Amino acid sequence: MAFQQHDTQFRVLSDEELDAWRAIPPAVASDCMNRTQVMNAAIKPIRDGQVLCGQARTVTTMVGDCGPICALISSARPGEIVMVDAGGVEDTAVWGGVMAEEAIHRQLGGAVIDGAIRDVADIRKAGFTMFCRSVVPRGPHHGFGGIIDGTISVAGVPVRSGDIVLGNDDGVVVVPLEQAATVLAAAQAHLLKEESWIRDIRSGVSIPKMFELPSAK
Repeated sequence: MAFQQHDTQFRVLSDEELDAWRAIPPAVASDCMNRTQVMNAAIKPIRDGQVLCGQARTVTTMVGDCGPICALISSARPGEIVMVDAGGVEDTAVWGGVMAEEAIHRQLGGAVIDGAIRDVADIRKAGFTMFCRSVVPRGPHHGFGGIIDGTISVAGVPVRSGDIVLGNDDGVVVVPLEQAATVLAAAQAHLLKEESWIRDIRSGVSIPKMFELPSAK
């Protein structure tokens, strides 16, 4: 079965815009979206300290099929992040070391897999930024089918090509592209507010007093 590719047009963010987003932690971005757009806790980086910041390219794949993902890797632009709805299946990998090598060669910004990967030691050694649900030796097939650049769900979050993907040790948050300016401004203001809270704490103000929390009885 052949896979489908949707026609997609989205505004490509400038380097300057992406630099501004690199200063925004996923937790702060989510706070500024009413604590939504957060992938569930199963999605984690394959090693500590990995950071994602870029625009999404989406792919839905049939269970155990890496074919559509390989096609997207070969066509994605530098800096873009491959977002994969693999159905959350944890015992058949849809990404491995060879795929990571091509993604590195094409200078992609990373990948998020709602499913399993393998060759994790090789991917860590290569330095590719990868978030996933699980790791397992069983590898994929290809040819069953899938969709590229459609609207997908990754670990409970809707994602479209062009959306902004932020990830760190906490997990992954997705900012809808049409909300980018509003969320960025709110997040920058929130970071300034957090800086003031930390200054107050270091000067001796307690958290209950700062936030006017009710006293214990």
